[in-house]
Amino acid sequence: TLRIMVNNQLYGEYSLKEDQTIRIGQTNICEIKDGAVRMVKADCPDHLCMKSEAVTGEGGTIVCLPNRVILEGISSNSQAPDTVAS
Repeated sequence: TLRIMVNNQLYGEYSLKEDQTIRIGQTNICEIKDGAVRMVKADCPDHLCMKSEAVTGEGGTIVCLPNRVILEGISSNSQAPDTVAS
């Protein structure tokens, strides 16, 4: 699963099994392809997020700091961060 956060708010969660392009507000565009996601467009000055490695369901994070966008790969086997294991 791909979790997108913008300004510390959940923007959406998307399956990595379906190839698609996602517009994130007016600033960023990410692309899910073959189970991995990359940032393909950003209006930030340095484009570090576009140079980051692709994120998969195994984990990983892409951050566009100027636009406060976070792409996070979430394993379907992982627990939510606020869940306590019994």
